[in-house]
Amino acid sequence: MRFNAAIFGPEGPVLTDWERGFFRDTRPFGFILFARNVEDPNQLGRLCDDLREVAGHDAPILVDQEGGRVQRLRAPHWREWLPPLEQMQRARDPLRAMWLRYRLIAAELRQVGIDANCAPCADITSRKTHPFLRNRCYGGDAATVLDAARAVAEAHLAGGVLPVMKHIPGHGLAAVDSHKDLPRVDAARADLEAQDFVPFTGLADLPLGMTAHVIYEAIDPDAPATTSRTVMNVIREQIGFQGFLMTDDIGMDALDGTPAQRAHRAILAGCDAVLHCNGKAPEIAAVAETVGEMTDAAQARAEAALGWRKTPAPVDIGALSEELDDLLN
Repeated sequence: MRFNAAIFGPEGPVLTDWERGFFRDTRPFGFILFARNVEDPNQLGRLCDDLREVAGHDAPILVDQEGGRVQRLRAPHWREWLPPLEQMQRARDPLRAMWLRYRLIAAELRQVGIDANCAPCADITSRKTHPFLRNRCYGGDAATVLDAARAVAEAHLAGGVLPVMKHIPGHGLAAVDSHKDLPRVDAARADLEAQDFVPFTGLADLPLGMTAHVIYEAIDPDAPATTSRTVMNVIREQIGFQGFLMTDDIGMDALDGTPAQRAHRAILAGCDAVLHCNGKAPEIAAVAETVGEMTDAAQARAEAALGWRKTPAPVDIGALSEELDDLLN
């Protein structure tokens, strides 16, 4: 089956009649869920089942469950998590604590049918990092971030959940929120290569990645990474990431033009699929028509990425939770 080169966010906690028909006809690669889609575990499990049924394949279902501010599944049905940076600073054994945290998150996600999480966040925090991102990072130096992000990715994979590494090739030097404006990074290319690119290079073997809506003036002063063929070449050739590459949400205000125009530019630049999150039916229809079916290369990377999904080995969730609590206290 050839997939449509898009990942869509449905409108609400239950599929509309339009969504059922449209997703059945277009066969999107996958879906992404937000708080608006979540009521309780039973409802969420039904929604995931319905999404895969209408897509006609075992579609990956994504979520942003980083913990802290960026957490779509919350109490009372799911655990509340510290911001990642706060946990890294608090834990006695930070890397073990991060593995435990995301192995537990993976278990929570798998239980309701979600099998991909938009983590690890391999961006490096700095004095310039905008507050929207700062405490979502794992540290302020490349080695720490790489080690922590590797632990996060391995925990997801052990729990049967695909990790989505973000935001390639690095969002940490962005001083504005890309949800609201287009960040410009003026760092020299040599500095980017020595610092911000390092975690992504070390994690280039992972199956899924997400681009940054950031302009890197030393590489392409005119277009953000998501729509820049030049930056895409850096991601593929220098950083060495050969996995499936999706955009960050094309609804963010860092990008200009209509959603369909943004999607078109991203696919032309070399992204494998477009991530469209707001659930608005007219935009979904326009994006799906614009991106069309995946290229042969994108389809091959998509199938390879899905091959990383494994049934997790049984673990004692209670014991893992107790170990994490002990490391944090």
